[in-house]
Amino acid sequence: MKVLIIEDESIAAKRLEEMLKEIEVECEVLAKIGSVKESVKWLSSYEADLIFLDIQLSDGLSFSIFEQVRITTPIIFTTAYDQYAIKAFRLNSIAYLLKPIRKRELEESLQKYNTMRKAFSVDVDKLMAAFSDQAKVYKERFLIRIGDMLKKVTADEVAYIFAEDKSVYLVTLDDKKLPVDYSLDALEEELDPNKFFRVHRGLIVNIESIENMMAWTRSRVKLELKPRTGKNIDTIVSTSRSGDFKEWMNR
Repeated sequence: MKVLIIEDESIAAKRLEEMLKEIEVECEVLAKIGSVKESVKWLSSYEADLIFLDIQLSDGLSFSIFEQVRITTPIIFTTAYDQYAIKAFRLNSIAYLLKPIRKRELEESLQKYNTMRKAFSVDVDKLMAAFSDQAKVYKERFLIRIGDMLKKVTADEVAYIFAEDKSVYLVTLDDKKLPVDYSLDALEEELDPNKFFRVHRGLIVNIESIENMMAWTRSRVKLELKPRTGKNIDTIVSTSRSGDFKEWMNR
C-alpha cells in the first residue's frame, strides 16, 4: 500500500508514518507534504493508493487542492475539527481521525479502506459543497416590528413561512403569525438547509413542524404541519421538489 501524508506538523506526520508501518508492514509512505502548493505539485505527477489529509495546512485549507487538481484517490481525514464539520467529511471519505491519532482508530480506518478500495472514489464536488455548507453562517433570528413594538423570534421557533397577498409571514411553533420583511427566495438562501425546506414557491417549512406526511398524486407528498395551517396554505410538495424533499427527510 502506497500512502501520501499531507500534514504540516512534522512531528504528527512522522508519528503517523510510524504507526502505519507498525500496522501495515508493507506500507510505503511515498511523501510527507505540508502545504497546498506542494500537494498540488506532487499530485499533478504522482499517485498514491491512499491519502491522509489534514484540513489546515501551512498555506491554507487543504480543500483548495481539489480546485487545482482532480483527485480520485481514497482519503482519510486527520483533523482537529469539531463533530459538526466531521459530518460533512464523512460523506465522501473513508474515515476521519481526530488528533491525536490513536492506533486502534487508525487500524479500523485501514481495515475499512481494504474493504472498500475496489469500489471507492471520492466525490469531490459533494465534498466541497458539504464543507461550504458547514462553513456558512445561517440566519439565527428575526427582528419583527408589530406597530411600535419590536419582537425577537429565533429561527428554531419558526414552524413555517408562507407568502400571502404579496406579503410574507412566519408562523411560530406556538401558533403566532408574524410579518417578515424578507422574500421567500432570500430566506431559502439564509436559513439552514438541514432544518428548513422550501416545499413550493409559496412555503418554507421547518422539519420540526412536520407532523404527518402522506403519499400524493404524481409522486408528491402532502404535509400536515403543526400548528395547523389555514385552508389558504397549500402544503403539497411540488412535483419538481418532491425528490429532493424525500432525500432531505432521509438524511
